[in-house]
Amino acid sequence: MQQIKWLWSMMDKPYQKRHIFALSVSAIISIMLLINPALTAILVDEVIIGQNPEPLMRILLMMLVIKLFREGMRYFMVITLERNSQNVSYNLRTRLFSKLQYQDMSYFDQNRTGDIMTRLSADLDWCRHALSYIDLVAVDSLFMFLSTSIYLFFVNWKLALTLVMVTPLLMLITKVYSSKVRPMFIDMRDKLADMNTAAQENIAGNRVVKAFSREEYEEECFDERSSSYMNANLSINKLWLSFFPFIELLANAMTLITVFLGGYFIIQGELTAGELSIFASLSWALSNPMRNLGNLLNDVQRFITSANKVMQMDCDKPRLKDAANAQDHPRMEGKIEFKNVSFSFDTTRVLKDVSFLAQPGQTIAIMGPTGSGKTTLIQLLARFYDVQQGDILVDDCNVKAWKLQQLRGGIGTALQDVFLFSDTAEGNIAFGNQALSEEEVFDFARRAAADDFISKLPEGYDTIIGERGVGLSGGQRQRIALARAIAVKPSILIMDDTTSAVDMETEQYIQKQLENLPFSCTKIIIAQRISSVKDADQILILKDGEIAQRGTHSELLREPGYYYDTFALQNGLELEEAI
Repeated sequence: MQQIKWLWSMMDKPYQKRHIFALSVSAIISIMLLINPALTAILVDEVIIGQNPEPLMRILLMMLVIKLFREGMRYFMVITLERNSQNVSYNLRTRLFSKLQYQDMSYFDQNRTGDIMTRLSADLDWCRHALSYIDLVAVDSLFMFLSTSIYLFFVNWKLALTLVMVTPLLMLITKVYSSKVRPMFIDMRDKLADMNTAAQENIAGNRVVKAFSREEYEEECFDERSSSYMNANLSINKLWLSFFPFIELLANAMTLITVFLGGYFIIQGELTAGELSIFASLSWALSNPMRNLGNLLNDVQRFITSANKVMQMDCDKPRLKDAANAQDHPRMEGKIEFKNVSFSFDTTRVLKDVSFLAQPGQTIAIMGPTGSGKTTLIQLLARFYDVQQGDILVDDCNVKAWKLQQLRGGIGTALQDVFLFSDTAEGNIAFGNQALSEEEVFDFARRAAADDFISKLPEGYDTIIGERGVGLSGGQRQRIALARAIAVKPSILIMDDTTSAVDMETEQYIQKQLENLPFSCTKIIIAQRISSVKDADQILILKDGEIAQRGTHSELLREPGYYYDTFALQNGLELEEAI
């Protein structure tokens, strides 16, 4: 089974040896199960029927020692298997999380967060369960059935053959059940992912839910998904219960066969009472593996379904990676050139034939209506996606020939959709540059106009900021994000509507600070405010993915178009007055 082979490869070598040893111990424990019934036969035939009490205490003591030894060995075996399975679980979690860090943005566009979390939690736990329980039950059941069958054949082959003949019927029933239940487990797992996705989206968007008073609607949506998951579980249980009576009937038939046929053989003198006690003691050892087979197949099907999902996640490789001939760039200068760049999401054209040049240290501003491709343009620069046509050059080198870590490490980004981590204010600012001193953190916070309000927080820079910056205003979150972007001392600084939520006075302060940074960088500013872009060396106006206008502030005010209309609207002035 490829899933087991793959899972085995995730276990560290020392743990593999321990795992094999633990399963070997399990097999030995199963075989030792035969000892006490054999001693019971001696007890019946020689002590009770033979009226010889002398060996009684010796036999009872031996039975007690064997029982205690078996249970002690089983305890250490189960502990070992649990440790081994936890080792695999740890390795897989670490491996998958590491792979997620380097996945393309398109991967997260196509996979829901809830589904990813299900793979990292419930699916991963079923992989662990396979190595801590499923393989144990399989080995236990196999050796118990084989050793018992062989032993009973030596005791009385006729009675043993009769009992063993029942087992093919049990195996046929479980095989039919297995074929029916597998697609049901796949469906149930998908419904679990749907339910987790609904919960994750509701928690992440709780403020929006409250703002629109949609609590009841969200509750109904989650209830619907939860109900679907419950019904999928119930369907599997109902299917199992429809097969269970037949399995129980055949399992109990073994006991009846033992009593009636065993009694007949005693009358015929082909079996002793002690030997019958062996069959009575071990008939369950033949039927129990068959009983376990149904539950085992249940678990195996759930494991296969979950393992396939985890394996798919493990096998998904990022399409954007360092080229074989990727060049080494110790330091980025900041020159940017777009040459006839076009890009589409599936069949939707986003950018078309975009070209511009930014020299190191220059400021490029990008404006345009919503959906014109502004954010996509900067995502292409950082190579979150690859262009389909044209070339993007940084320092006269195509971004595809850059090492991704060096390319993105030279770019500081402050996005419109601010995400702050559940960390201190200082930790959030120093997120991209852990080598920052405390004084540097304070300095970059001052340059982003964030020092004033951070200092007033309950514990200042040591105040834990809630997930996504809960407790801070939009403008405060933007200023921390800006401080985080400039703290990496980038060669290219991207600001995507970074000051849209701050007042004009604060914006002017930030602009002056950005002009006097302690390092040189090329700036790309995406904004809708004229005040944010008017001092740029070049202003690009995007419309429907194309550059409709370009020039400086004064040049664009001399020609009709989007820039002039925006300026007039924001200032309430006619063109003549504006000039």
